[in-house]
Amino acid sequence: MQIRELAVSGGFEFTPEPIRDGRGIFAAPLQDSSFVGAVGHRFPVAQMNHIVSSRGVLRGLHYTTTPPGQCKYVFCAHGRALDIIVDIRIGSPTFGCWDAVQMDTEHYRAVYFPKGTAHAFLALEDNTVMSYLVSTPYTPEYEQAIDPLDPALALPWPKDVDFILSDRDTVAPGLEAAGGRGMLPLYTDCIG
Repeated sequence: MQIRELAVSGGFEFTPEPIRDGRGIFAAPLQDSSFVGAVGHRFPVAQMNHIVSSRGVLRGLHYTTTPPGQCKYVFCAHGRALDIIVDIRIGSPTFGCWDAVQMDTEHYRAVYFPKGTAHAFLALEDNTVMSYLVSTPYTPEYEQAIDPLDPALALPWPKDVDFILSDRDTVAPGLEAAGGRGMLPLYTDCIG
């Protein structure tokens, strides 16, 4: 397993070594010992989410109100996507920083999102399947969003894609406006 620490404090990319033979491919995107070695604790799975998207679907930037907060472990089970993590934790040493990971079924990369970070992905192919392991169950009243096209963030979205966004994401505030409304988590509430 190859591990890369992301530009966002506490975020990691995990790339397993797929085993290929005449039957196909075996890959283990989440390996407990590698995860614990990098992050320092086990991943507490409360729910698994499975999302199928067409090319151009842009989902996010999403996060969960903290507390309770939510950690995510995300991988691409089919297709290709550009996955983005943004640090929105007020007081974090990497507040406002982001990192991007190309997700596909050639490398089987996975990304760990600690509490208080926002997540977005862009499907680069039709029928792209993203699977998330999450640390808390889905609770609609805790779900938050920031504009994934916020020019102040300058996220590396490709220019040749016509974005398809939900109504929720279309009207989401930018990072600065969300901070002004008291929507952003405190770093101290996200660690530990």
